[in-house]
Amino acid sequence: MSGPRRLTTAAPGFEAAFAALLADRDEPLPGVADAVRAIIAAVRAEGDAALARFTERFDRSSLTADRFALTEAEIEAAAASVPTDLADAIDLAAARIEAFHRAQMPADLVTRDATGLAVGLRWRPLDSVGLYVPGGKAAYPSSVLMNAIPAKVAGVARIAMCVPCPDGAVNTAVVRAARRAGVHEIYRIGGAQAIAALAYGTATIRPVDRIVGPGNAYVAEAKRQVFGAVGIDAIAGPSEVLVIADATARVDWLAIDLLAQAEHDEAAQAVLVTPDAGLADSVVAAAERLLADLPRAEIARRAWERHGAIIITRNLDEAAEIANRLAPEHLELAVADPAVVFAKIRHAGAAFLGAFTPEALGDYVAGPNHVLPTSRTARFASGLSVFDFLKRTTWVAADRPALAALGPAAMRLAEAEGLEAHARSIALRLA
Repeated sequence: MSGPRRLTTAAPGFEAAFAALLADRDEPLPGVADAVRAIIAAVRAEGDAALARFTERFDRSSLTADRFALTEAEIEAAAASVPTDLADAIDLAAARIEAFHRAQMPADLVTRDATGLAVGLRWRPLDSVGLYVPGGKAAYPSSVLMNAIPAKVAGVARIAMCVPCPDGAVNTAVVRAARRAGVHEIYRIGGAQAIAALAYGTATIRPVDRIVGPGNAYVAEAKRQVFGAVGIDAIAGPSEVLVIADATARVDWLAIDLLAQAEHDEAAQAVLVTPDAGLADSVVAAAERLLADLPRAEIARRAWERHGAIIITRNLDEAAEIANRLAPEHLELAVADPAVVFAKIRHAGAAFLGAFTPEALGDYVAGPNHVLPTSRTARFASGLSVFDFLKRTTWVAADRPALAALGPAAMRLAEAEGLEAHARSIALRLA
């Protein structure tokens, strides 16, 4: 095994090597944008006929428009076929996710100042949301819960879910999670064509106001191209984890946490940052041993070797600063005092504090959302929440005394900007 790349902050060439590590995440697949543009154009022009054609081409499934949606009977049958222990796990995760997101719900704001002017802020849910669920290399019932439940908690009336069904096979766990989350409008349509349908609508699939959910490079590019016609959550890149560890950390725990991220797909990134070079060596060796019996070992190995990294720092303070520069999607703090290190973190999608908090706990049952900013966007973005399904409307209510108190200043500003009608709209009321 060649192993992941290794960087040392004290080495003369560190900055160049670090820049190369960052650039590793920025290379788009060639031809994706043009292919997606053609798919979107076809769906807009041909509607359901294009959806049927692309579904047969990409998912090897022949569907007519009347078969795009799962019937209620199909939903119930699929949900009922899920093993009891898995259904119970889905229910447990759903309850915890719902509780955490319900606690986020904001209150309306109303204030009245000394002039008598009343101002406020009112929250209202979106009318409709489209949820995309991947269905290629793996199926993700947890993704359904993480995307649909915050929308339901926010009060979104309509959630339309699209999930690819290769060879016509419906993943029953995904359907069970959808039903538990309150989603009953489910289409067996995937890829960029599903995003186009959700954004622009067809005779069968009504358009939505916002599209959320992860997908492959084609889905991500489709979301990029339809943004503006419809809202989106984010342009998600490959999944990533950064683990900060000190000498107190268990080597096998660190290794399996890094491989847990690497097994997502070949483009995933797992990074270990530590001041302990000996620990790093041991983790690399442990990863090689653990890869031997992982079912997705080939995928994990490719991700670990191509995109993984070991960064040796002078101390934990420097490790925290490296984390801030990488702004990872997931950050694990496998250190003796995680609170001290966490206080120095400015940029991370989600943090997992202490040896007994593997990132996988957050993927499923902890409660906070696992839809998180990738590719260093945690510098300016946050994970999915109820706020992604709410809109703010501010309002103002003035009586004559309030307008008399504030109007002259507004008039003067309007005149300074050369907007005479603005000024007169106030002056006429004060005459």
